[in-house]
Amino acid sequence: MPDEIWGTDATSVLTLSGTATIFLAVDHCTAECIGIHAASRGTRHEALEPIRQGVRRHFGQYAADVAQGLSLRHDHGSQYMSHYFQEELQFLGIRSTPAFVAEPECNGVAERFIRTLKEQLLWVEVFDDVDHLNKALCRFRQQYNSGWLVQKHQHRTPDQIRSLLSQPAACAA
Repeated sequence: MPDEIWGTDATSVLTLSGTATIFLAVDHCTAECIGIHAASRGTRHEALEPIRQGVRRHFGQYAADVAQGLSLRHDHGSQYMSHYFQEELQFLGIRSTPAFVAEPECNGVAERFIRTLKEQLLWVEVFDDVDHLNKALCRFRQQYNSGWLVQKHQHRTPDQIRSLLSQPAACAA
């Protein structure tokens, strides 16, 4: 079901103003991009932004224990293992589930999204600066969620899968 496990990860890209770090979160069930954010510095504060975007969008608010039942898969990067990041997850009620060391397939959904992001946007467009990059990332998230056909979902989009799985079950007669 959606909103049970999200994966988060980071990548970087060179803009005309310097290197930018891109943080993202992806739903393991729907393959939907939950949140995406670029910053000139890849800090623990910036790493939380995609999670904050997703919590607001999918849980309706940003408050204590609002995301109870959600697990977040991440690697052992310093941003994700920091006390600040872990305490924010605890505040939201999100269970931290670090991937096994040196096994990126544990967070394969986020890794696959990064590959698509690179192939479809980051390697084909030049960005003036982080602001320009963030605008492009927001457009990409929208296009990806509403238009990217995911093979594991019989070539349906992440939005279609969320909608399908979020419908109340039909009552048995």
